Amino acid sequence: MVTNNRLLNRIIFYFLLSITIFMSIFPFVIMLSSSLKVSEDQYTTPPKLIPDRITFENYLDILNPDTFPFLMYFMNSFVVSIITASLSVLIGSLGAYSFARLEYKGRSLIQNGVLFIYMFSGILLVVPLFQMITKIGLYDSKLSLIITYLVLTLPVSLYMLGNYFRTIPEALEEAAFIDGLNRLQVIFRIIIPLSVPAIVTVFIYVFMIAWNEYMFASVFLTSQENMTLPIGLSNLFFTKHYIWGRMMAASLLTAIPIILIFLTLEKFIAGGLTFGGVKE
Repeated sequence: MVTNNRLLNRIIFYFLLSITIFMSIFPFVIMLSSSLKVSEDQYTTPPKLIPDRITFENYLDILNPDTFPFLMYFMNSFVVSIITASLSVLIGSLGAYSFARLEYKGRSLIQNGVLFIYMFSGILLVVPLFQMITKIGLYDSKLSLIITYLVLTLPVSLYMLGNYFRTIPEALEEAAFIDGLNRLQVIFRIIIPLSVPAIVTVFIYVFMIAWNEYMFASVFLTSQENMTLPIGLSNLFFTKHYIWGRMMAASLLTAIPIILIFLTLEKFIAGGLTFGGVKE
């Protein structure tokens, strides 16, 4: 009886796992199929996953600056995402260490106040952030997005890194102090090297948020030379160059960096999320 129950549980588990994998991969299969079809085959009935006529013209068109400035949008998104993620890791590491190790008046209040921003939806922050960005003269600049994304992601960065830092034995820091290291040297020579999984996880989390974010970018950016990929893809719908195959080709190319990051750093992501959720 026990064996039958285990077999049934295993069958249910793999059945649900298969459905989850299928639902995750199928949209990318559709995107790839559509991006390789000629325009006449996009609306055939019944639809075919494997095109009768395979073409790479959609990819060539997307990479043609006269049709769609994909590379410019790509570089804008990359610059914003990499700078935001790097600053979030740097600032988050210093702030999280203070929450995890230092004793000072009002620490708990500040720590809880940092997470207070997550009680509000992002749409509620558009107007106040827009007013601040406009008053300091950063409207229609990539720097406005970097500041905004830092505001949105720092609470989670501080929380995840702080919980991870608490899992590191304080004896290691005490030994480093005895050897003559100061507080900053301890952070950069001891704490950060031991926290690589959490730091990589935070970096990828922030990078992914900045890479895919649309709402704030659509409000803060107006000039084409500053637009990021989500805004560029949205604008492609309203141009004479809009073709379904081109949209799918551009969307697939946009998703590739995130997929590659996850495949390359999967073990760090798993480790970081596991330890980041531990609170002593």
